[in-house]
Amino acid sequence: MNQDLTRGPVMGSMLRFAVPMILGNLLQQCYNIADTLIVGKYLGSNALAAVGSSFTLMTFLTSILLGLCMGSGTVFSICFGRQDEKGLRENVYASFVLIAGLTLLLNILAFVCLDGIRWFLRVPAEVWDGMREYLVIIFCGITATFFYNYFASFLRAIGNSVVPLIFLAFSAVLNIALDLWFVLGLERGISGAAEATVIAQYLSGIGIAAYSILRCPQLRSGNQSLRDIPRGKTDTPAPPAAHGDKFPCRVRWARIKEIAGFSVLTCIQQSVMNLGILMVQGLVNSFGPAVMAAFAAAVKIDAFAYMPVQDFGNAFSTFIAQNYGAKKENRIRSGLKGAVLLSAAFCLAVSAAVWVFARPLMGLFVDTAETKVINEGIRYLHIEGAFYCGIGCLFLLYGLYRALGRPGMSVILTIISLGTRVALAYLLSALPAVGVAGIWWSVPIGWFLADLTGIAYYILHRKRLLSFS
Repeated sequence: MNQDLTRGPVMGSMLRFAVPMILGNLLQQCYNIADTLIVGKYLGSNALAAVGSSFTLMTFLTSILLGLCMGSGTVFSICFGRQDEKGLRENVYASFVLIAGLTLLLNILAFVCLDGIRWFLRVPAEVWDGMREYLVIIFCGITATFFYNYFASFLRAIGNSVVPLIFLAFSAVLNIALDLWFVLGLERGISGAAEATVIAQYLSGIGIAAYSILRCPQLRSGNQSLRDIPRGKTDTPAPPAAHGDKFPCRVRWARIKEIAGFSVLTCIQQSVMNLGILMVQGLVNSFGPAVMAAFAAAVKIDAFAYMPVQDFGNAFSTFIAQNYGAKKENRIRSGLKGAVLLSAAFCLAVSAAVWVFARPLMGLFVDTAETKVINEGIRYLHIEGAFYCGIGCLFLLYGLYRALGRPGMSVILTIISLGTRVALAYLLSALPAVGVAGIWWSVPIGWFLADLTGIAYYILHRKRLLSFS
């Protein structure tokens, strides 16, 4: 199932790798969407607001782990493209130790800071009890989130995007089934929705970890050569491993520093992005439960709409990283041109669909009697959904700079995008003539300012970025 992205047709190999990632992360959205659908339909708008606000917080926490794993995955991809067997193996062990330790710290902090969340997010009293009940259980799944994202990032780095999809598909279906059973059958309310999600997450995380350890030699004994990794049918057979190719499993400080250089910056980029969204969530909450519920539903639609182009950006990043490691400039340039055209076409089509079907989409999450909630959600989708090309371009820029060893540039673009979004959201929403619509308009403005910065930087520094020295 592993693909060597340094060979074969450029767009064909990129798409074959990207499609399972897109399907997998669309399924991952089902974790919280299932909660939102069932909670919104059967437990009321306050419960929907509680789960929706929890989703924004959990997206922020997950983004920290996701950023660390994505950064490590970039290093793995470069080593794989370079055929640096020893570097790949040592980086695998170093990154696991680093990210596992940070996951434990994050989990502890999440529980310690639980009661401070209400103040930070400005959660109304009628929503807080349900939100706290949900979060106490959801926080127990942070370790499972680490397991899944770490091993999925590793498998994708060596060209295997199918196995992560399989485990997500199983857990997503299980999550929906358990949601229905716990919430409707056992009448466990919000707690039942959280329990269903955590159980599904652990099965997915432990399952993919077991698969990776059993099937990938670099995750087991150091007595096996990494030349055993399948690289695709076009590869010539590797020569037998020399004795010097066998090395023990150990964590080297130099590898920790290399991993941290990519992972920490990618983590900052991901967490800054979602911290900005979290700050906007606090502003949204100040407008009351109806706007909170509208935002909770519309954000799910929003995320589902542009999730494919986000995942395509991540697949594009792996493609660029492998070819950067293999020093194949022409494939990088060809892949960049094709990715821009494909992303733009997809975003335009999705923007049109979301604009036309905004009302029925909101009706999936909210009872038709909740007209205030539905109308506010439609306004959000009509404003933000019209500009998905902006976020599509930004995801490609994030992936490009990460793969070319410039994760700091991704951080800068994120700060521009989210800084603009947060500042404008607070400024515009304070104007009586604009109100909550100012929060919605701040989003696409931030996207396009970051896009202009990222494109200008690439044009000015293209030769240096594609230097392999």
